[in-house]
Amino acid sequence: MTASVRQHFSLRRQQLAAKLDDGILILATAQQQTRNADTHYNYRWDSNFHYLTGFKEPNAILLMKIQDGRATTTLFCQPKDLEREIWDGIRLGPEAAVSELGVDEAFSINEFSSRLPQYLVNQSTIYSLWGEKTPTEELIFNAVNHVKSMIRQGVNAPYRFMDVRSVIHEMRLIKDEVEIAIMRQAARIASTAHNRAMRSVKNAQYEYEVEAELLYEFKKYGSDAPAYPSIVAAGENATILHYVENNATVKSGQLMLIDAGCEWQGYASDITRTFPVNGKFTDTQKLLYDIVLRAQLAAIESIKPGIQFNDYHLIAVRSLVEGLVDLKLCQGSIDGIIESGDYRRFYMHRTGHWLGRDVHDVGEYMINGQSRYLEPGMVMTVEPGLYIRPDSSVPEQFHGIGIRIEDDILVTHNGVDVLTKDAYKTVVDIESWMNQ
Repeated sequence: MTASVRQHFSLRRQQLAAKLDDGILILATAQQQTRNADTHYNYRWDSNFHYLTGFKEPNAILLMKIQDGRATTTLFCQPKDLEREIWDGIRLGPEAAVSELGVDEAFSINEFSSRLPQYLVNQSTIYSLWGEKTPTEELIFNAVNHVKSMIRQGVNAPYRFMDVRSVIHEMRLIKDEVEIAIMRQAARIASTAHNRAMRSVKNAQYEYEVEAELLYEFKKYGSDAPAYPSIVAAGENATILHYVENNATVKSGQLMLIDAGCEWQGYASDITRTFPVNGKFTDTQKLLYDIVLRAQLAAIESIKPGIQFNDYHLIAVRSLVEGLVDLKLCQGSIDGIIESGDYRRFYMHRTGHWLGRDVHDVGEYMINGQSRYLEPGMVMTVEPGLYIRPDSSVPEQFHGIGIRIEDDILVTHNGVDVLTKDAYKTVVDIESWMNQ
């Protein structure tokens, strides 16, 4: 970790401390998870923990002693162990953690339970992510009980247990310049992968062959992993919102919907594109596609600081409903259809969500019962769609068509920056790219 990166995480910890009263903050990273027998899933750290430390190893706990708006930081991590490092990889170790991570002190994770009581003496407040029933939470309460047993020695034990989620999550919601640069790269990699998959589909027999093209591109450019299970849905499978089997045959004349993103340096991208398997939209497919694209472009155009988060969803809904009425898939007035919710037969999800370290990232959507106002530095998706399952009330020509178009949007001081603009999405661009 370079000096500038160390300073970045150190500053972030101090910014958090400035928002809290005096006390002790304790935050553990994610535990390794067993896949089967003695095989583990690829390890992925806890997003909140990594946001404050940049540390990627398992079995680690961050402790911050907060006083007068400043923090003294202690890291408990895995000790150096030659035998385990031969099997599992090099560990940083407590000694190197101080200089490498910029923490004030570091100890072996094996010492956490014995050292914790001394940090809690005469502290009234413990900040943590309460309610997860983790082993760390149990160790904290054991330490509190130990301090309580020392009351006759003239010490006080913590009695306030404050959940720090909302404070950290609100910090994470507004991305700084370092985070934005990382998210640009995550978006760039994913955009390239979508374009590759789009061009490869003509030679594919199965959905998973197209998924393989995505994964290749992710890894080629250094992505940590897919940000979520990729959706590669041909034909009627595209009407299933979270279709992840990706094992059906691919046929000419179908549309293919791909919802896939990668994680790069701990931040996610999230893109959806829909395109014709044979490289040419039919007239019916183009009609529905243009409705979704118009809705998405209208929603994106509306985004700027000061509008409410829900506003661009309402704009997308109205645009979609106008298109559904034009095609006689919905009957009645625009306002009446929106009020009744009749359009939800074809569009049943929201138009976007926060994006960051998690695909569905943290941060409140409502403040005091109202949709919150957008601010520069927020990143969200814009992803309207139409999903027309076979139904006797719908003309057969529309049956089994699923379309979603999704981009990653950064709110700027003047409007928006579309981070995923390199992924082709107009009919002209898609057909041109696929038929080169």
